[in-house]
Amino acid sequence: MPTQILVSSSSNDNPNIIVRPTKKFHPNIWGERFLHYNISQQDLYCQQQKVEELKEVIRREIFGDYYYDAWKNQLKIIDVVERLGLSYHFETEIENKLQCIYNKINIDDEDLHHVSIRFRLLRQHGFTISSDIFEKFKDEDGNFKKCLVSDTLGLLSLYEASHLSCVGENILDEALAFTTTHLNEFLVKKKEHHEDDDPLSKEISRALERPLRKTLVNLHARHFISIYEKDASHNKVLLQLAKLDFNLLQCMHKKELSEVSRWWKESDFVHKFPFARDRIVELYLWILGVYYEPQYCLARNILLKIIALASIADDIYDAYGTLEELELLTHAIERWDINCVDTLNQEYMQTFYKDVLNCYEEFEQVLEKEEQYKVHYAKAAFKGLVRSHLDEARCLHRGLIPSFEEYLKFALGNCGYYMLILSSLVGMKTNIVTKEVFEWLSKDRKIIRASVTICRLMDDIAEHKFEEDDYEEHSAVECYMIEHGVCEEEAYDELNKLIMNAWKEINEEFVMPTEVASPILLRALNFCRVMDLIFKFGDGYTHVGKVTKDIVAALLIHPIPLLVVS
Repeated sequence: MPTQILVSSSSNDNPNIIVRPTKKFHPNIWGERFLHYNISQQDLYCQQQKVEELKEVIRREIFGDYYYDAWKNQLKIIDVVERLGLSYHFETEIENKLQCIYNKINIDDEDLHHVSIRFRLLRQHGFTISSDIFEKFKDEDGNFKKCLVSDTLGLLSLYEASHLSCVGENILDEALAFTTTHLNEFLVKKKEHHEDDDPLSKEISRALERPLRKTLVNLHARHFISIYEKDASHNKVLLQLAKLDFNLLQCMHKKELSEVSRWWKESDFVHKFPFARDRIVELYLWILGVYYEPQYCLARNILLKIIALASIADDIYDAYGTLEELELLTHAIERWDINCVDTLNQEYMQTFYKDVLNCYEEFEQVLEKEEQYKVHYAKAAFKGLVRSHLDEARCLHRGLIPSFEEYLKFALGNCGYYMLILSSLVGMKTNIVTKEVFEWLSKDRKIIRASVTICRLMDDIAEHKFEEDDYEEHSAVECYMIEHGVCEEEAYDELNKLIMNAWKEINEEFVMPTEVASPILLRALNFCRVMDLIFKFGDGYTHVGKVTKDIVAALLIHPIPLLVVS
């Protein structure tokens, strides 16, 4: 996000006029498209009943106790269920099947594809499995065997598995390089022969752009349903369930988006803060990437409002407020007392301050009495966010270019991901979210630090590469270039190495036994997935382009046709 602080200065003609930045953000591109959405409760109920009926069929036919099939076929079914976005319906069944596979399978006779898929699924679910199982695919010189180059499906599976690597697993680093090279070569050959329109080529192209580990579950499901439908061996009931479930969820999400769009409009944020980004649809998409399941409706509503306030705060601190104003606003938020509004000397500050206090008071009201303590932690995290923003503002005001390490200290705080990860738990109606979890999060946890690192560095790289404004700003790229005397591309390479390492640290935190329940850890992982989705090819939040538009269309506009392709 932009990092721009201009010091309050006076015009020669009128000393009472504050000269502010001239940075402009493009307006909301959606208009009122999502403002109104109506679906009858009867229609929703009928869809839900059909989904429940199909789930029971799948439980009997695929996950039933009497059902037995070769472990390779069981792995395939689990993989398909997860790719179709249905795993949240069958969590217990999947865990039980994987536990059996983990306990009983001899891996000596496995081919590359099955070794890779077994490794990926088991590690993804937290089972301890060594990457040494891939040693059998190396030659006497320690390189992956040349014969593997012709096994395209195996290469693709190994490529996906390599993204579950942990720090120090060199063999998976080698696997990533090896598979990426040869999968790209495969695509080049296909293109030369005008054969690049086949399903496997499309799947490889998509995986190279965004591997499964970095993909939103519901977005990948939208894509995979069309592939699975054309597979002659597909399970018709499973395919029907996937389509109905996706469309049902989309209806629910459209309804939620219409409600938060009305909240945004009725709150009049666009006119209250004309200098800020008007991105309520993109913010809802962000939150939908954190949790899409129906049971997290309240959590999405709360987190959406928090991220909306955080976005406005980001633009106040980075693109509009003077240092004096920011110090006053930060002090008021630290005190969290409505009486402090009189200490704020600008109307926009008073308005923002009251909006923040009112929203968090609303959160307390919608929570059960025994859950209201969560809001205390959310408030503390929001205070920490604005403190970090102010620290950066003061540094820029002094005109100093910090060292790379100094920059990261306050930049990792003001990117907002710690605050958002913690806040994502406030509305989660589950007994795994406890006071102990919030206390755990308040410490310097590796998974949080890694998630924040990915967010901050991807943001900075995107802005540095694609920002068209002519002002200079402090960023990780700039600080690294100056400190180490390197060019932009070298700085990008080094920062991307840090991002890759952070992904490995996140993977480590999912290996059982975990310090907190995996649904807690999953929030941090999903925030990183959203970041990779929106910022990999530029800042798709600030500068909404084709990537973001296509994702919104896939998840929030177009339902999946229910007719089966023959």
